[in-house]
Order: sequence, then structure tokens, then C-alpha cells
Amino acid sequence: MATEAGVAIVTGGSRGIGRAAALKLGNAGYTVVVNYAANETAAAEVVRDIAAKGGKAVAVKGDVASEADVLALFEAADRLGTLKVLVNNAGIMGHQNRLDEMTTERLRRLFDINIMGSVLCAREAVKRMSTKHGGSGGAIVNLGSAASVLGAPSLGVEYAASKGAIDVLTIGLGREVASEGIRVNAVRPGIIDTEIHDSSGIKGRVQMMREQIPMKREGKAEEVADAILWLCSDQSSYVTGSIIPVAGGRC
Repeated sequence: MATEAGVAIVTGGSRGIGRAAALKLGNAGYTVVVNYAANETAAAEVVRDIAAKGGKAVAVKGDVASEADVLALFEAADRLGTLKVLVNNAGIMGHQNRLDEMTTERLRRLFDINIMGSVLCAREAVKRMSTKHGGSGGAIVNLGSAASVLGAPSLGVEYAASKGAIDVLTIGLGREVASEGIRVNAVRPGIIDTEIHDSSGIKGRVQMMREQIPMKREGKAEEVADAILWLCSDQSSYVTGSIIPVAGGRC
């Protein structure tokens, strides 16, 4: 394991891409705050896996759509050291339908988590990382989606719209804080074999999509996490406001 690198918060860090990112950050020497909304068992398993390799991690429950929970999450991170990384991973997809079949309640919940949650977390990270506020800099990595480019017609236009907002957040905030020691970037995953597809209501969706992917296979969470780790590292020191597709050519 690398030497101590500071504190990294991974929202939605108990499964899928978030879990893979948390494990890689822990192995890279970060003290990882594994945020989760409900699955305490899965979050505790991530913490154990990081500790088993000599790393440090804690699990913190919280709904990123709740400002109070976000503030508590960052306060927990403050007690562990200097925040250097935020991975804005928490997000939901939900059962896939046409837009004219969506309820207001469902739309608000999705936008609250996918957009408001990322904005609130980014706000709190900037307060701690920015040299303007006495910080020492850091990296924010947002989780976008190829849906923001493809539009996801008849599958999840509202989800695609939420990820379009993440694209804009990445570009705008990246430029806003570029002179304050903070780099803001995003990864744009395509079809990745994670649990999020289970909520789509389409059985075998990942397998069904293979022929639409130029590489003819789905991606792995670890492949996305590798891109996240690079964006958090000094190897990407001149990269900000950028969106990196990790989609096998489909985007």
C-alpha cells in the first residue's frame, strides 16, 4: 500500500463502481469514507476489504439528497484528516420507462439524488479543498453516463437528463475552481456490469446491449475505477473540466 494520501469520500461506495473506486483509493493510501444509503452490510464489507490490505476506511450512512446527511458525511471525514478526494458516485436509475409514464415523485427523487446530491457534495468539498478557503487543493470526480450523449430514448430520458447536468457541473465547476488547487473531472461509463441495471426492469439488459458496443462486451466496475483513480492522481495534474468516456466505444 502507498503512504498516507489524505481522506477520500466515495458516495454510494458500498457497491458497483463506488465499491471498486473505494477499494482502489484505499490501496493507494487514502483514508476512505465509504458512504452508503441503506446497505450497511455491503459498506462494512468494503471497509473490511480495505483494512485487510493495510488501508484505512470507515462507513458513513447518509442520503446525499439530504443536506443534513451531506453535512454529517463531510463532518465525519473532517475528523479523519484532510479531504483530498471526492468521488460523486451515488446515483439511481430506476425502472425504465418513457417520460410520459413518469410520476412527479419519481422524477424529483431521481433529480434530488443524481443532481442535487452531487452539487451539495461538490459544494462541501470545495469549502475544504479550495486554497481560497485555506485548503491545500484536491480532486473531485463525478460519475456521468453515456446516457447523457445517447439520450436513452424509451429507456430513461430523465436519467440521461440528470447525467447531462453532471456533465455541465463538471465543466463549469472545473473552470470555476481551477486556480484554487482543485481539479474537477468526470468519467462517463457506458454499459458496466453492476447492480444498477437490476433496477431497470429489463431482465438481462447488460447481455442484450453487447452487440451495440463496439468492443462487444460490457465493462467492469474496476475498469471505471481505474479511470477514477487516475483522475485523482498526480498523473492527471493538468486535467480539469474533462469528461472521460469508459464505454467500450459506445458514446
